[in-house]
Amino acid sequence: MNVLITICARGGSKGIPGKNVKMIAGKPLIAYTIELAKKVKLKFNAKVSLSTDDVQILKVAKSNGIFTAYVRPEYLATDAAGKKDTIKDLVIYEETLNNEKYDFILDLDVTSPLRTLSDIEKAFDLMIKKPDALTLFSVNPAARNPYFNMVEENESGFYSLVKTNSDGSVMTRQSAPSVYELNASFYWYRRSYFDSDHKNAITDKSLIYAMDHICFDLDHPIDFLFMEYLLKNEKLDFEL
Repeated sequence: MNVLITICARGGSKGIPGKNVKMIAGKPLIAYTIELAKKVKLKFNAKVSLSTDDVQILKVAKSNGIFTAYVRPEYLATDAAGKKDTIKDLVIYEETLNNEKYDFILDLDVTSPLRTLSDIEKAFDLMIKKPDALTLFSVNPAARNPYFNMVEENESGFYSLVKTNSDGSVMTRQSAPSVYELNASFYWYRRSYFDSDHKNAITDKSLIYAMDHICFDLDHPIDFLFMEYLLKNEKLDFEL
């Protein structure tokens, strides 16, 4: 079973400038992902591949043990570029280069590094047990629930719950159906997904891996400060 680990790190972040290589708790952000990728590589005898358009990211990745001759095409380095197309281009590059076909692709997101090797292994087991699953993505239980405390504007211009169940029995948060939020940390893909017409990682044949620990991605400067506090002060209740 051939596994390819992809790390996609585009330059030009607007929310947190240079965030992929920004220092956090003593090392570049991308280093956390590279360290986990190395562990997964040993576990699955996998290949690690980097996709970037940025010279500085390439330099920092190399200093942390990851080098590639692949350069992300300009059309895949814009804000409008889709993640599927970005990963697919890298997969095809590696398959052509190594003259082999991969069975599974694991994409590790640089901006959401709070995950463990155990998370990756358990999630992969779920994929194996469900042969028709195309994708699996990491999630956490949602802080807000569309059946209980999330509202949207309705056709009359008033506001009502986003979702309601048929018997109207949801009166408490505890009785609401379980919902999850993507934490953008990792995604398992079957190779066949990249030959499908799906545009998004969420398909009609997707699975989730619900983390039992904190995990979030870095979208805003305050997220970066919060994560740095957790890492520096050893406030995580698990080991990266």
